[in-house]
Amino acid sequence: MAAFFRRLRRNAVVIAGLLTLAYLLLPNVVVTVFSFNKPKGRFNYSWQEFSLDAWRDPCGVADMCGSLSLSLQIATWATIGATVLGTMIAFALVRYRFRARGAVNSLIFLPMAMPEVVMAASLLTLFLNMGAQLGFWTVLIAHIMFCLSFVVTAVKARVMSMDPRLEQAAQDLYAGPVQTFLRVTLPIAAPGIAAGALLAFALSFDDFIITNFNAGSTVTFPMFVWGSAQRGTPVQINVIGTAMFLVAVLLVLAGMLVGKRRNKQAK
Repeated sequence: MAAFFRRLRRNAVVIAGLLTLAYLLLPNVVVTVFSFNKPKGRFNYSWQEFSLDAWRDPCGVADMCGSLSLSLQIATWATIGATVLGTMIAFALVRYRFRARGAVNSLIFLPMAMPEVVMAASLLTLFLNMGAQLGFWTVLIAHIMFCLSFVVTAVKARVMSMDPRLEQAAQDLYAGPVQTFLRVTLPIAAPGIAAGALLAFALSFDDFIITNFNAGSTVTFPMFVWGSAQRGTPVQINVIGTAMFLVAVLLVLAGMLVGKRRNKQAK
């Protein structure tokens, strides 16, 4: 018994981590299980019987795939816009000294610290004062604005950890500014840029509050899920959620495999 407690105490951190991970993944497991359910009523909240009907026809609910396609489009363009602008801002904040640099650094964190409802109401007021018609473009602009801070933070952390001597060595070998950036700076900063882009995509696709304020008649996938929950949750929503979770897991595993191969090649 004493040996058991010693072993438990020795592995307490690992056990706590595994329990936390299991707790975080529990909602995904529930969503996956109920994607194979065949409810008798409108609500998919209690298990009835196993069925593959929802997987055979994931677009069987009217307008669901249309809203999903719209969310993917907005998330893709918002990711591109936020990643390009955020990367340039991160390099400027790390590599250059200019007036109001400290103020810009502080302002970058405001969207992350500010409640979403405040930012959503502020953006809505801005668009209404400008006379802009609420819809796809207002949602896209809003998503780029709140994703920008997360990209800047991720890329900035990576750029600050870069060794400037690598770029100096490339310049000593007669590499021009463009060659140095493309062959040395960009590959080193790529993990931070990729992390910022993935975070921006996830945040944009998942956002409801800011989108709801600035969407007008546009219906994204989170808004469709919220509206469906009031009338009855179709099983296809669980199917889409499970598919996206599996895609995310596969991307993480692929990244881990690529990282291991690169480490082996480096050795």
